[in-house]
Amino acid sequence: MSGDLTHFDPSGAARMVDVGSKAVTDRVAKASGTVRMLPATLQRIKDRGLAKGDVLEVASLAGIMAAKRTADLIPLCHPLPLDNVTIGFGFPDERTLVVEAEVRVTAKTGVEMEALVAVSVAALTIYDMCKAIDRGMSIERVQLEEKSGGKSGAFVREVQGPPAVT
Repeated sequence: MSGDLTHFDPSGAARMVDVGSKAVTDRVAKASGTVRMLPATLQRIKDRGLAKGDVLEVASLAGIMAAKRTADLIPLCHPLPLDNVTIGFGFPDERTLVVEAEVRVTAKTGVEMEALVAVSVAALTIYDMCKAIDRGMSIERVQLEEKSGGKSGAFVREVQGPPAVT
């Protein structure tokens, strides 16, 4: 791991990283997060029993849209022509909804931020759609699980976060 913070110039001013000389490569990033809630809330999500609609469909669309808008949300991120964004959900127990995102691009820079933003916005959408029945929900452990491509090589989280989506 490099000790350099690439978003700062030698004087400490913020800067966008120059990727002009980097090679175009296939890059993939996967991120995850959890939304914890009352068992009855999770059951209503599974049963598609909320008046606002299918929570998982709306959250999936929100996550995909968010990944595509990451450069508008996070300062200094490069706008990227994403090749694919997938959002998945899992239910490891009666109180936990796992959100996973996988983002792919062929570009000069990686898509870790896009995957993290996708998970975050999908989780926030779940909260928004369910808050009327469960204000005690919590969004936890949004984290990068793995990435590949580029000069820095592959990363796989040694201690995996939430259970994998099945």
